[in-house]
Amino acid sequence: MKVLVIQPKIGMGDMVIYLPYIHAISKYYRSSISILAKNNSRAKELLIDDDNISEILILDRLSDKSGSHDGVRGFLKLAKEIKSKHFDKVFIFSSSLRYFLLAKYAGVKNISQYPLFQKNDNLVNSAKIFIENELNTIVTTQPLLNVKETKIENFKKKISKDFKHICLGISASGPTKRWDVINYINLCKKINSTFPCKFYLAGGREDKELINEILNSNIGSKCMSFENLKISETLPIIKNCDLYIGNDTGWLHIAASLEIKCIALFMDSPVMAYGKYSKYISVIIPEGESEETTTHNTFGKDKILFDEVFSKANQFLD
Repeated sequence: MKVLVIQPKIGMGDMVIYLPYIHAISKYYRSSISILAKNNSRAKELLIDDDNISEILILDRLSDKSGSHDGVRGFLKLAKEIKSKHFDKVFIFSSSLRYFLLAKYAGVKNISQYPLFQKNDNLVNSAKIFIENELNTIVTTQPLLNVKETKIENFKKKISKDFKHICLGISASGPTKRWDVINYINLCKKINSTFPCKFYLAGGREDKELINEILNSNIGSKCMSFENLKISETLPIIKNCDLYIGNDTGWLHIAASLEIKCIALFMDSPVMAYGKYSKYISVIIPEGESEETTTHNTFGKDKILFDEVFSKANQFLD
């Protein structure tokens, strides 16, 4: 049985959150499966060591409609590519009619999909209900990223046990979802005064300004940046960390899927969708808000209490 999963969301975090359901499909069919995902999901790097995945196909659809799979020509091109793989079954993590028609044009006989035209819902709940109904089994919401043990051990040999190792998720998809970088600098200084630490700055080249501000501060000598590393190269590093502290960003979900304790700062994104699916995530929300009211357009980054973040970090590191 050749199985394809279509996962059209764009972020690393979404890719990670879907992993329990992708793994459940692989387990059900007792074979590795193929995934169609967008390039910025970083699926190829995230899943490089995952034996449940046989192949990553890139879905080239862009917001400006310039992707090679956009438009009618792009649709037909992608359908031809999928048809050449001779899939028997497809799972579509989307309610879009386009992906249903794509599977039909590609000649896939057995199609399972979210209800067509379903309104946006809790990401985790929608995926869980979909796959549990399809496979008639209970599926955990906890994702697990597979990283080869040799990679984890090789990095462990390079670091000192005399330090606490902390991954800082300073990146975010927009400024309203990002705690100010000066807060992270002050937090690092205060934590380091209690526990000698090494800090790992989880961000990419687009975060260079934020990274440089930390590296040029008086805590910078204790920091290592991820900006020039591949995502796959960061996984063994994060796996060796004692704690993640950071914004609701893809790095948070990577850390949680590597079974690292996470302090997640939610200030302008839905806690109930992205902060409750993993036992490794401990949420901090803006003062005056609840987990239910902290969602899109909360704009609460200036109401994340420094002392609350420090207190929780202290508690987790002690």
